[in-house]
Amino acid sequence: SPPNLPGWDEIPVCRILADHFHIPVKLCNDADACALAEWKFGAGRGTKNMIFLTFGTGMGAGLILNGALYSGACGMAGECGHIRLAEEGPAGYGKRGSFEGFCSGGGIAQLGRAYAEKHLPLPWCETENDLETITAKSIALAAASGDPAAKEIMAESGRRLGQALAVMIDLLNPEKIIIGSIFQRSEELLRPEMEKVIEQETLAQNRAVCRVLPAELGDTIGDIAALSVALY
Repeated sequence: SPPNLPGWDEIPVCRILADHFHIPVKLCNDADACALAEWKFGAGRGTKNMIFLTFGTGMGAGLILNGALYSGACGMAGECGHIRLAEEGPAGYGKRGSFEGFCSGGGIAQLGRAYAEKHLPLPWCETENDLETITAKSIALAAASGDPAAKEIMAESGRRLGQALAVMIDLLNPEKIIIGSIFQRSEELLRPEMEKVIEQETLAQNRAVCRVLPAELGDTIGDIAALSVALY
C-alpha cells in the first residue's frame, strides 16, 4: 500500500472504477502524475529531462527522462523518499534520517517537536500539551515571522533537500527539478541552504544546466495531473 495510505493493499482500484463508470481507467502515483502535468503544462514545459518532487505529505519523485516518463522495472522508480541522508533524524518511509524524514510535512513537524521538547516554552509551542499540535505549517509561519528556532528548523530541511538534490543532479543530469507543495509555499525559507549544499556537492557542468523551480500549477495540479495521465 502507499506509505501514507495504510491498509490499501491489493485493492483493484482501476477495475472498481472501470466497472462503475464503464470507461478505461489508468492508475498512476502522485509524483509521476504531477511530473507529467508540470512537464506538459507547467514549469517543465520544453524540457526532455526533468524531475518532479512532491515534498508534501511524503517525498517522492516523478522522472521525465529523454522525453518520456520513466517508471522503472516494476513501476517503483523515483521512490527517493526512502534514501537515507543521515544515521539519525526524523522518520519517513519507516526509516530514520531518510529524505522523506527531513523533507515532508510530517518530517518537518518531527524536527519541530524534537526541538521543542528541549527548549520549551516557544512562541509556537508553549507547553508539552502543544507538542502534538506542531505542524510544518505552524513552523513555516513562525519562521516567516522571524522566529529563530523555526527558521533553523526550515534551514535544516533546506540543507537536507540540497543534499538529496545534489545526488539527483549528478546522477540524472536534469534540465529542471520542479518541487511542489511545501517548497512551493516556503521557497524563501528553504532555498538559501539548499543552494549552498548544491553548490558544494555537485559537478559544475551538471549544476550549470539544472534549474530548481517551484511547481507552477499550484492548487490545480491534482486535477491537471489526472488529466495528464489520461492524455499520456
